[in-house]
Amino acid sequence: MALYLLRKFGQTVALLFVVSILVYALLYLAPGSVERTLLQGQPATPETLAAIREQFHLDDPFLAQYWRWVTGAVTGDFGSSIVERQPVTTVIGGRLEISATLAVMAIVLVLLTAIPLGMIAGLRQGKIADVLISGMSVVFLAAPVYATATILLYIFGIALGIFPVFGAGNGFVDRLWHLLLPAITLAIAQFAVVARQMRASVLGVESADYVTFARARGLTNSRILGAYTFRNSMLPVLTVTGLLLAGSLGGVVFIENIFSIPGLGSLLVESIRSKDMPVVQAIAILLATIVFAFNFIVDILYAVVDPRIRMTGGPR
Repeated sequence: MALYLLRKFGQTVALLFVVSILVYALLYLAPGSVERTLLQGQPATPETLAAIREQFHLDDPFLAQYWRWVTGAVTGDFGSSIVERQPVTTVIGGRLEISATLAVMAIVLVLLTAIPLGMIAGLRQGKIADVLISGMSVVFLAAPVYATATILLYIFGIALGIFPVFGAGNGFVDRLWHLLLPAITLAIAQFAVVARQMRASVLGVESADYVTFARARGLTNSRILGAYTFRNSMLPVLTVTGLLLAGSLGGVVFIENIFSIPGLGSLLVESIRSKDMPVVQAIAILLATIVFAFNFIVDILYAVVDPRIRMTGGPR
């Protein structure tokens, strides 16, 4: 297990390096001018433009700019935002809490609905419950996030006036209320993935020999469902859920812009438009780290759910 964890850590560091240099290169080559963004349309002399480029080292070669950033990043210094003129950690810290709350709310909604409904669909294969749940999953999976967000925003925010239509609210309760409709929107597509995976897992486990043998031994249905069907069905679902929670931060970009939520996603869009490299780089590394971290957590949960994995020294 120790060797596996060490190998996993080395892979994570290498992938983070690749992500950082790719994002930096793409933003470096993207059209747009940092100087014009800072001047905000005001007339500028060649001297002013040259002074801005010198201040932010914009005339340095690509590798020199990247090396300056990466040597600071490994010590926790991600530089200062070109636009906000504040440390990047400060700029991101003020937005991260909102995005994290939204992502966690969405995945909680998914787990509370998709797992039991997916299990019901698997246990009632071919019956009305299975048809309804499977059909709903297909519809949810096919619906684009931005289209679902627009429809829900119009119906429940504008037409019915049940939910707020923009902002993140003030205070804990008010924030949860403001983020509930965006969280539902984000959870809809994720619900389809988890429910279908849970259904498929239940079907596979129910046809396994050890479940048939458990019934032959006279075990009760509740015992079989808890000790055999549910526990073994959760293994692939754990992987999907972990990836969805990490990937939900990507869907947050669309959701936050549609609902005008000042979170990490909207900050990323604003920073890309203004070519604020330090902020974009920091967000990219943060998102990549979150994805790798959840993959690692899923591997650990595998070992907790299935003792056979611990016996072999970790997932392969």
